[in-house]
Amino acid sequence: MRNILDFLLVGCRFRRAVAARRQCPANGMAASRLPWMPGLVLALVMCVLSRLVFAQDALVEVPPLRAPVTDLSATLSADQLTSLNNALRAFEERKGSQVAVLIVPTTKPESIEQYGIRVADRWKIGRDKADDGAILLVARDDRAVRIEVGYGLEGVLTDATANRIIDEVIVPRFRQNDLDGGIVAGVDSIMKVIDGETLPAPDRQRQADDGAGFRQLLPVALVAVVVLGGILRALLGRVAGAAVTGGIIGAAAWLLAGTAAIGLIAGVIAFFFTLVGGARIAGMYLGHGHGYGGSGGGGWGGRGGRFGGGGASGRW
Repeated sequence: MRNILDFLLVGCRFRRAVAARRQCPANGMAASRLPWMPGLVLALVMCVLSRLVFAQDALVEVPPLRAPVTDLSATLSADQLTSLNNALRAFEERKGSQVAVLIVPTTKPESIEQYGIRVADRWKIGRDKADDGAILLVARDDRAVRIEVGYGLEGVLTDATANRIIDEVIVPRFRQNDLDGGIVAGVDSIMKVIDGETLPAPDRQRQADDGAGFRQLLPVALVAVVVLGGILRALLGRVAGAAVTGGIIGAAAWLLAGTAAIGLIAGVIAFFFTLVGGARIAGMYLGHGHGYGGSGGGGWGGRGGRFGGGGASGRW
C-alpha cells in the first residue's frame, strides 16, 4: 500500500509540473519539450524497483527440513520436541503419510497462507504421486495457525475438517496460553483423520528399510571380501577366486537380508572387489569412516508430495 501511495504522489507532482510548464513557457521553449522528464521517469522506476527488491529480501526464509518438527520459536521443550518427532516418525512408518510441524515467530510481511504455500513447495511433504502430506504451521507472534493439506489428503482432511481442528482443538488451547498442548493435540487430530483414509501401503518406507539393511551389511561384507577373497585368490587364482568369493558373499547376504536383490548386488560387488584387489579400496572406505544418512543427521525429508492450497487458517 505504501508503494502505491508513493507512486500516486510522484504522479501528482509530475502532473502539476507539466501543467505549470505549459502555462509559463520560458525563452520561447515549446510547452511540449520537457528536457528533465527522462530523469524524472528514471528516478520513479528506480524508486519502485528498489522497494520491490527490498520487499523480496525481507521475506521470512523457509528453513531446511531435517525432522518432522521444526521449532524456530523455542515453543516446545526438548522432551516435547523429541516425543512429537518420534510420534510422527512412527506414524509415517505405520501409515506411509507424512505430517510435519513448523513453528516460526512470524511470517510477515507475508500472510500465513502465502508463507505456507512456500513451505509446502520447498518441503514437498508426502509421497510422490500419493501426495499424502500435511503441515501444521504456527506463527507465534502473529497469533496465526494454518494446516496445509496435500492433494492426496484433500478427500479426508477437507478444508472444513481442517478448520474444525483449528477452531475446536488448537485455538482454544492457544487462547489459554497452552501452545505446546495445542500443537500436540492438533497433530494428534490430524493423524487420526488421516488414519481413516485408505492410502497406498508404505512400500517406499520398506524399500528404504531394505536399503538401510544393505548399508548396515556393507562394512561386514567388505571385511569378508578382503579376508576370504585373499585366501581364495591364492588357492584358485585371480578370476576363479573372485567368482567363488562373489558367490559366497552373495549367498550370505541373501540369507541375512532376506532379499535376493541385495544378495545379487553384494555378490557382484564382492566379485569385482576381489578381482581388482579390494583390500586397498576397503581400507580407504573403512579408514575414512564413511557413513550414510540424510541431512542434519536425522535422515528425514519430504518425498515429493504436492500441495494446491487446500487447508484452513485461524487466529487466536
